[in-house]
Amino acid sequence: MMRWMRRFLATMPTGRPTKADSRMHAKPLPFRSIYRHGYLRVAVCTPAVRVADPAFNLEQTLALAQRASEAAAALVIFPELGLSAYTNDDLFHQDALLDAVEDAAKALLVASETLTPVLAVGLPVRAEGKLFNCAAIIYRGRTLGLVPKSFLPNYREFYEKRQFTPGRYAARQTVQFLDDEVPFGSDLIFRAANYPDFRLHVEICEDLWVPIPPSTYGALAGATVLANLSASNITIGKADYRRHLCAMQSGKCIAAYLFAAAGPGESTTDLAWDGQALVYENAELLAESIRFAETAQLIYADVDLERLRQERMRNTSFNDCAAQHQQQAREVREVPFEFQFPAKDLPLSRPIDRFPYVPSDAKLLDEHCYEAYNIQIDGLMQRLKATGLRRVVIGISGGIDSTQGLIVCAKTFDRLGIPRENIFGYTMPGFATSEETRQNSWRLMHAFGITAREIDIRPSCEQMLKDLQHPFSYGEKHYDITFENVQAGERTSHLFRLANSHDALVIGMSDLSELALGWTTYGVGDHMGHYSVNASVPKTLIQYLIRWVVHTKQFDETTSRVLLSVLATDISPELIPGEDGHSGPAQRTEEKIGPYELQDFTLYFVVRYGFRPSKVAFLADHAWGDRKRGRWPEGFPDTEAARREYDLPTIKKWLGVFIQRFFQLSQFKRSAIPNAPKVGSGGSLSPRGDWRAPSDSSAEIWRRELEENVPDD
Repeated sequence: MMRWMRRFLATMPTGRPTKADSRMHAKPLPFRSIYRHGYLRVAVCTPAVRVADPAFNLEQTLALAQRASEAAAALVIFPELGLSAYTNDDLFHQDALLDAVEDAAKALLVASETLTPVLAVGLPVRAEGKLFNCAAIIYRGRTLGLVPKSFLPNYREFYEKRQFTPGRYAARQTVQFLDDEVPFGSDLIFRAANYPDFRLHVEICEDLWVPIPPSTYGALAGATVLANLSASNITIGKADYRRHLCAMQSGKCIAAYLFAAAGPGESTTDLAWDGQALVYENAELLAESIRFAETAQLIYADVDLERLRQERMRNTSFNDCAAQHQQQAREVREVPFEFQFPAKDLPLSRPIDRFPYVPSDAKLLDEHCYEAYNIQIDGLMQRLKATGLRRVVIGISGGIDSTQGLIVCAKTFDRLGIPRENIFGYTMPGFATSEETRQNSWRLMHAFGITAREIDIRPSCEQMLKDLQHPFSYGEKHYDITFENVQAGERTSHLFRLANSHDALVIGMSDLSELALGWTTYGVGDHMGHYSVNASVPKTLIQYLIRWVVHTKQFDETTSRVLLSVLATDISPELIPGEDGHSGPAQRTEEKIGPYELQDFTLYFVVRYGFRPSKVAFLADHAWGDRKRGRWPEGFPDTEAARREYDLPTIKKWLGVFIQRFFQLSQFKRSAIPNAPKVGSGGSLSPRGDWRAPSDSSAEIWRRELEENVPDD
């Protein structure tokens, strides 16, 4: 059996396409195409219209559809009754107008044969002796289906029941339209058979305003893209209400939500129109039009369908709700079609933050920093109250992790009314401690007014190395993992015995980035503590939290200067002595395990969304490939040395390091970490929280996917 399996595997081609590629077509799309990585470019249009002039409206619709096609959009939607205009009132009962609308629809159908996107266009449709307010879903010369409006408003300024019939009053599930029998109903999902995450549900205007919109059942049945063709006149405050509705529906349904409102040209006999167009993804606004524009508008957004699928897969409550409404979901009908992909490089148009844990928006960054500190402080406060202890012991290295931990401890003690002298800080120089970090340690402890001590761990380390018969004890410059971990272990061992001596808690300092990469000394090392405050805070966020403390003047100027000095120091474990006697750290962590800014980027998308390595590389290339592209977080140093960029081979190299360390080498450490509060939505790696994984898994499938699907240039 094993020989047969080896022979079978030997016949398999190398460099095989990803699963997503194989569903698309035989030839994989270019690496730098959004469609290779699960994105969908969508467009929302607000054309200029003329009331009761379908020929003019067709011309405007086609012009925008052509622009969307040139931009390689897969879906473009237009406002409610866009081919006729919405404000025709009783003119909708005139056959001349309805005939002209059908002529325009026929012309649109023919023109769509050469267009890239699926079109969702609003028009009145005669069927069964009734008139329906519909959306026609058109693709490549074919009408995929007609979706009638379910809920017709007949209150205040609306009198739609005077002209139209609700979709639920239709007798049949198909109707004759432009010489074809087509699916008809609000229960339709239009599914791209070769791009299975592209599943479209359409509703019309008022349908979103009701307690249970038709799109809710569409989402529970699997639709990932929800579109609303709306007219929606404007009144004061209504634009914000629309935003809230669309955001909430996209968030509750874990879907994209597209909204198109009527714009210039609609009748202003009694109403006005602002032409608001919106694209949301899981409650996040991706694009919005300029309201009250005098000309037609077209907005784009790249929707991450794989992200939506991942979110639904993880969200048990969403799936429980789908099961509870299983009968309605089963009644939804699917209309399959084959999507023709633009086979060319197609860069991502949406911004991707270089620092996913650190918002680039200044206001949001301020809110996140405030919340992060308060979560850490509240966690430590509760642990101290629960244990009845009023002292803590912390190791002060002069690095950013222990600095962040010291800030949290100081603020916690201030809030509890406990003097800071009850914080016992110890700097413990070893064989490689630089004078720079040693001085920073002392400056920090003095600035914060804690009880400061220094313990030289070299004598105890020398004794242990002698007991181990290590070459260093015979005078050799032999700096192996044993040499490093003897120092790390001695520091932590001292802290625990000091805690016994002072009746105190040891505060762990290891952060999320170190836990992800296994860059901690297991057990009696920096891996351990009685309670950890940084365990779900990544290195890049810790840097910003300290900057925020300085920027918001949380402490006096002397303390702020020390904090800035810590931030300017290279990240290092300081366990191997340097050869040149340099006052700064001789080791540089990032030379060994990769830049933390890249590894935190990878960590976020791997843990939060489960993305395959090739997609992470695609996103990293977009975010980090050009330092001049996109926004940098508020306060980030504006120098070329600080604002780094990485080419694709470099991204691939460090992504390979992350894969090996995260998936294969380090889980056993994460399975035994101390208690710590979860801080961000990016997750924690606690086995009691967001991440439960075997300690003995292989990283082979991630390595192979990276090698086969990410180019080397």
